[in-house]
Amino acid sequence: MSVSDSHKNAVERQFGEQANAYLSSTVHAQGRDLQRLAELLAGSSSARLLDLGCGAGHASFTAAPNVAQVVAYDLSAQMLDVVSNAAREKGLANIQVQQGVAELLPFGDASFEVVISRYSAHHWHDVGRALREVKRVLKPGGRAIFMDVVSPGHPLLDIYLQTVEVLRDTSHVRNYAPGEWLSMFTESGLLIQEATTDRLDLEFSSWVARMRTPEHFVTAIRALQQGVAEEVSQHFAIQADGSFTSDIMMLVAVKA
Repeated sequence: MSVSDSHKNAVERQFGEQANAYLSSTVHAQGRDLQRLAELLAGSSSARLLDLGCGAGHASFTAAPNVAQVVAYDLSAQMLDVVSNAAREKGLANIQVQQGVAELLPFGDASFEVVISRYSAHHWHDVGRALREVKRVLKPGGRAIFMDVVSPGHPLLDIYLQTVEVLRDTSHVRNYAPGEWLSMFTESGLLIQEATTDRLDLEFSSWVARMRTPEHFVTAIRALQQGVAEEVSQHFAIQADGSFTSDIMMLVAVKA
């Protein structure tokens, strides 16, 4: 089994078991980024949109009233079942689901006016390759709208973030710094139009419960939090109960 196949299996296993937890997650169901997404999609009523790594479908549900069709695309079949059921309950008939990996999209060239992705890319095996696929499936003038947790970039802060992320979820690959994101988009041939940052508050007990993080890893995260440098503790606003704040970024790019 190749590294990519092994990673794909790990992601599918991790998220399939927790699909319903992500549907009910306040962190995923709400946020200023979803409000901004709806604003960006205003006037796109004829657009076909791809939600890449859709998870439990919150970005798809936000997009659906604003576009003609949404293809909710994810590696996890269980996640896609959750999306289908929730879309039906919400009366969103223009959402269809499809399973697959981000790095190899089963769609023709210039198939979509918009591609979006929210809180998914840090699980991808090869973000650069996925972005090249995004460019391929976008129509000329089409937009890519990405939202994800980002690394602060500083080595001390970065190593803390990557460590707690992989302890919490072994399918985690990397939270990229804003500069890395800008470089990857540019190298893929997508032109950045807008880049905004924000902060995301994460309540510790629900954060680990969503992934059913084993208790020994939870203990390790708490021990790390209590032993980090003051600079780390302040940046992530680590609280006594383990709750903390992460950096998030929203990127809007266009295919020339």
